[in-house]
Amino acid sequence: MRENIEQRACELAVYIIETHATVRAAARHFGVSKSTVHKDLSERLPHWNRALYLQVKAVMEQNKAERHIRGGMATRRKYRGG
Repeated sequence: MRENIEQRACELAVYIIETHATVRAAARHFGVSKSTVHKDLSERLPHWNRALYLQVKAVMEQNKAERHIRGGMATRRKYRGG
């Protein structure tokens, strides 16, 4: 079981780094919850692969800083009908 979780955490990290996906998008892609993605990447991954954790952390921080922009664009699309 542990190997499975460790492998999933590494695969999630690589996916997010390569695609700059959000936690929500990665969760949808892997068929797990957002909570699982966040826990795997922020709590479990640092113990197994510190270098990968630091890379994915940078992408996640960038996504967090930009989320207000994505929210505004979604609202604009909603009310413009496009």
